[in-house]
Amino acid sequence: MTNRYRNFNSYLRKRFGCRVQKITIDAGFSCPNRDGTLSSTGCIFCDGNGSGTGAARRNESIRSQIQQAKPRLAARYKAEKFIAYFQAFTNTYASCDVLRQKYSEALADPDIVGLAIGTRPDCVDEEKLSLIEEYTATHMVWIEYGLQSIHNRTLKRINRGHMFEDFLQAIRMTRGRDILICVHVILGLPGESKQDVLETAEALAKLDVDGIKIHSLYVLKNTPLARLYASGGVMVLDQSTYVDWTVSFLERLPQKMVIQRLTGDPNPSSLVAPKWALEKQQTLFYINKTLEERDTCQGKLYTRCSKKENLS
Repeated sequence: MTNRYRNFNSYLRKRFGCRVQKITIDAGFSCPNRDGTLSSTGCIFCDGNGSGTGAARRNESIRSQIQQAKPRLAARYKAEKFIAYFQAFTNTYASCDVLRQKYSEALADPDIVGLAIGTRPDCVDEEKLSLIEEYTATHMVWIEYGLQSIHNRTLKRINRGHMFEDFLQAIRMTRGRDILICVHVILGLPGESKQDVLETAEALAKLDVDGIKIHSLYVLKNTPLARLYASGGVMVLDQSTYVDWTVSFLERLPQKMVIQRLTGDPNPSSLVAPKWALEKQQTLFYINKTLEERDTCQGKLYTRCSKKENLS
């Protein structure tokens, strides 16, 4: 375990024998929480890019995005192989024919060894998951479900548009396939205490998912959250509190769970608060330092959690 938790880069190096880096892809998908199906405003923290690069609006093909990214990532990280990460908005929100065309275009590149699909738990079904599973014969495949919190009161507050029960149903449908499951959570959501956050950790520990991404709540320009923050209606965590909560979160996760992310990467030109969110390496340093000072690690308190939950 690297840095007292199961680091994603180490996991990939062990599996592929070299440095593997994600290439973020904007494939032009929309989201039911933005196109009027559920809402037209989206989650309160989501801006017009939906965590994407805007490449689709610039009419950049998936192939072009990959070709542009490979030399840059190879130079910066010495990456030799890559994962096509469909990140922007909801990347299962289309027909299977459209999904097949987009995924296959990315995987046609011989240096792509994996596929990662960011989506919502209410935007998958058996047909789409069967399509995604086809790619596991030749590539490592992750599906990344945006959950954020297990608490329905929080999901309503942030206008998530789905409930925890929708997430559980998505896990049921995905289990038993060769698809790896990653879950996204946000610490510091409006109204949530440390205890709420730890309850999310313990619930995910019981579900026995393969990986997790954790980051703090940060405020981006031109979002409902930015308006709430400006009016004093919401606060954001300070760095030390985030570090404390993250370490406690990690303690409750099983050691075999892959930690794909411990802090986010907000666009500096879009970030309103907190400014420390731009100090990624500093935050990671403090997390590792706190793990060492407490003589703790991922999974140290996992045995206190309930055993794996049976969703069948």
